[in-house]
Amino acid sequence: PKSSPDARKVVFYPGSTIGNFKMEKVQQFLKVIHDIIGKDGAFLIGVDLKKDIEVLKAAYNDSKSITAEFNKNILNHLNEELGLSFNPNLFDHKAIWNEEKGRIEMHLFVKEDHSVTVDDKVIDFIKGESIHTENSHKYSLNEFADMVSNWFDVKKVWTDEKDFFSLQYLEPK
Repeated sequence: PKSSPDARKVVFYPGSTIGNFKMEKVQQFLKVIHDIIGKDGAFLIGVDLKKDIEVLKAAYNDSKSITAEFNKNILNHLNEELGLSFNPNLFDHKAIWNEEKGRIEMHLFVKEDHSVTVDDKVIDFIKGESIHTENSHKYSLNEFADMVSNWFDVKKVWTDEKDFFSLQYLEPK
C-alpha cells in the first residue's frame, strides 16, 4: 500500500547480514538507514551474537558440507559470469574463527597447484594458498550497541533461548 509522507518510517533488516559488512561499510549503511527513517523512525535489525567457538565451527564447517558447497559456488559463479576455469574440486572450504576481529572467516584452500586465466593473464594458485571469500562478524550486545551509537540508541533487544541471535529495536539519535 502507498504510504503517507507523514507516516513513521520503520526499516526491518532481518537475518544477520550486517555481520558480513566491513566496519566502514557498517557505518555508511547505518547512516543511510538513519537518513531514510528520519528523527521519528525506527530500525529493527537481526544480529548474530558471539557464542562458543565450537558452536561456530560446527555451524560453518557443517558435517553435511552445506556451507562448503555454498562457499565453493563462488567459483562456479565466477566461471559462469566471467568465463573463468576454476575447478571447485581443487579447493577445500574452511571456516576459521578470528578472535581479534570477532568474526568467522570463510576460505577456500587450494588442494593442488591450479591456474586460471583472467583477461589473458594467468593467475597461479599454489597448494595451501587460500582465497578469503567472506567474513561473518559476531557481536556481543554491548559491542553492537557501541557500533551503532553514532546513529542509534538500542531501545529493546530480543534473543533466542541460547542467546545465539538477537532482534534489536533501534531509534535514531
